[in-house]
This record gives sequence, structure tokens and C-alpha cells, in this order.
Amino acid sequence: MPLSVEILTPNRLLLQDEVDELNLPGTEGYLGILPGHIAFLTNLGQGELMLRKDGQQRYLAVFRGYMEVNDDKVTVLAEVAEDMAEIDPDRANSARDRAMERLRGGDAQAVDFDRASAALQRALVRLQVSARRG
Repeated sequence: MPLSVEILTPNRLLLQDEVDELNLPGTEGYLGILPGHIAFLTNLGQGELMLRKDGQQRYLAVFRGYMEVNDDKVTVLAEVAEDMAEIDPDRANSARDRAMERLRGGDAQAVDFDRASAALQRALVRLQVSARRG
């Protein structure tokens, strides 16, 4: 029996499908979900979400949120989720470069390091996911 998966953001339903396997980032590391998994609720981290269906893999970038598993139904509520086809690698590279420049900047007073670090992590996840297209 497959997993029924819904991936939602505040703005849209990104995905609703039945899959064989789901791997996604939790706050303490990656989680693998297969049919028959115990029920639980957890916080999402940020990273690459992988869905496997009929031997094919699909990747998304997800950033923070929650995941619930209950009776072979998985609901992912993400602050941001993007399919690999939606990610513009040039834009992600530019965001990475801007964040790295801010973090290297000499004026520590003017740089919000937490914000620049988060921007860098988002750009790196997007680049990792977009590289799966090739």
C-alpha cells in the first residue's frame, strides 16, 4: 500500500500523490518514511525532500514547517516548498554569492549574520535540488 502524500505551503497545495517512499529533513536530521510507518508529528528543517514512486525520484526544496504521519497518510506543512523544476539556478547562485559577500563583510555592525546565514543555506538547498534536474 503506498503512502498518500500532501505537501502544502501557506499559499498553495504543491503536491498530492501516492508514493512508495519519502525522505525529508527534520530538525535533527533526515527522516525516511515508508508505508506502515508509526504515527507521529515532527518539525521540519530545511533541505531536500525526495519522493520515490515506481522507481522514479522527484526532489523538492523545503524550508521549515511540520510533518504528520498517520495511517499511511503524510501531510507536510512547509513555510516554503519548491519543486526542482521551479528553481532558477542562476538566481540561487546570485543569492548564494550575495549571502557569502555579506558574511565576509568587514562591518560586523551592519551585517545580520543569522539572516545572511539563513539566506546562504536556502540558496545552497535550492542549488542542490536544482542540480538533480541534470
